[in-house]
Amino acid sequence: MTQLAKSIVSLLFLIALVGIFAGDSAAQGRTKIRYALGDVVSIDELPLLIAVERAKARGVDVEVTAFKSEEVATQAVINGQADVGQGTPYAAIQKVNVPIRFFYQLSALQFFPVVNKESYKSWKDLDGQEIAVQGRGSGTEAIMILAAKQHGIKYKSVSYVPGSQVRALALLKGNIKATILDAPNKNRVMKEAPDKFIILPLGNLKASDEALFATREFLDKNQAGIAIFLEELIKVNRAINASSKWVLDERKKLALLKELPAKMEEEILPFFEEAVQNGVFPNDGGAESAAKNDLEFYSLSGALTGENLKVEDFWHFAPLKAALAKVK
Repeated sequence: MTQLAKSIVSLLFLIALVGIFAGDSAAQGRTKIRYALGDVVSIDELPLLIAVERAKARGVDVEVTAFKSEEVATQAVINGQADVGQGTPYAAIQKVNVPIRFFYQLSALQFFPVVNKESYKSWKDLDGQEIAVQGRGSGTEAIMILAAKQHGIKYKSVSYVPGSQVRALALLKGNIKATILDAPNKNRVMKEAPDKFIILPLGNLKASDEALFATREFLDKNQAGIAIFLEELIKVNRAINASSKWVLDERKKLALLKELPAKMEEEILPFFEEAVQNGVFPNDGGAESAAKNDLEFYSLSGALTGENLKVEDFWHFAPLKAALAKVK
């Protein structure tokens, strides 16, 4: 081999070596967040999915896994199988010894009790009857339990059926007669069978529907990555609140939920318009007002027990404050 050839080979080897080290360095510089979702992924998760893609572009890889229920997703965080969970498992967090804290309100409650009007016409008619909710410890269960207390009734049983679209389909097929649905599935049911169902009235509810939670250890060790993720979540909520149509453009640009059924496609814009009108997506991650409202609501529903509950025993605000300081 000539001296020139040797030089070329040495140069190529050096370039390859530098590339390997650069790749390893880039990989080591990224933050990985294992995200536990206790529900099926649908249109109400679009703000999350958009924020995940935007965070990825900034070096934070959020790997979303859909578990079969919120209860299982919560256990995944408690057991260390996931880093961040989504839901409102206040009862579980109060009971476990692991220091888990909420740190961001993803969305506020917006649910609708829907019943087959051939069987029920009021809350009183549900006394001694079966109902279906999202999962144990979920916001849907808390709403229905609180409504039962307010109306002086007691259900015969509460079934846990994850997925609002699953419960909507069960209603339409007649497999269940009373449940609680999110806005898009409420709209779907009332559109497909307007003469078959009615929506029972709820009072003014102020509490989290979906909040993010993690162990204090994970939050403390991954402050920079969590801050970036929260920054993108905040930006997404603010963009949606400024224009509901924005989410349609982002979904198309990022090719999200490509296999969504045509019927659900039609519900995207109405869902976000209604959500924005009702203040579902906070511009500030909920902050302390969300925490205080949650403690009041989940105490009234019975999910939380005891008196003089302290916000700091359930929430950790440092990550949110750090993110808000960087978002203009």
